[in-house]
Amino acid sequence: MPSAPGSRDQSAPTPSLPPIADRVRQRLILVGLAFDRRLGAARPKRRPPKPALPLVPPATLSSDPGLQRERACLRMVFRELGDAHRRYRVRTGIPGTPALRAAAHAFKQEPSVISLVPVAAFLDELGILAW
Repeated sequence: MPSAPGSRDQSAPTPSLPPIADRVRQRLILVGLAFDRRLGAARPKRRPPKPALPLVPPATLSSDPGLQRERACLRMVFRELGDAHRRYRVRTGIPGTPALRAAAHAFKQEPSVISLVPVAAFLDELGILAW
């Protein structure tokens, strides 16, 4: 018999995970905190800088530390996902899929949270996403 609107179902609620986009953002926050801790660690004494020519033209270098931090955190999470998928493939013998390759390629072309979510979602569907 269907339950009446507004009445509570007597079955125990099943714990559900937050949406994958929220989980990716949460993971990026944790990785960002670890990144900040590493930056605050003791460093060797500063040496005078050596004059050198940049390998990349200055126009392509980003001087915004916030953007550099965000990109570094995105890359760290992406590598973590890649490591998890490689371990899964070794364990199961299942080859990579074109859909995951396309999502990874899209992330590499334009690293962002939006392009990282499909990669994480693919791994979550396989049940190998630890977070």
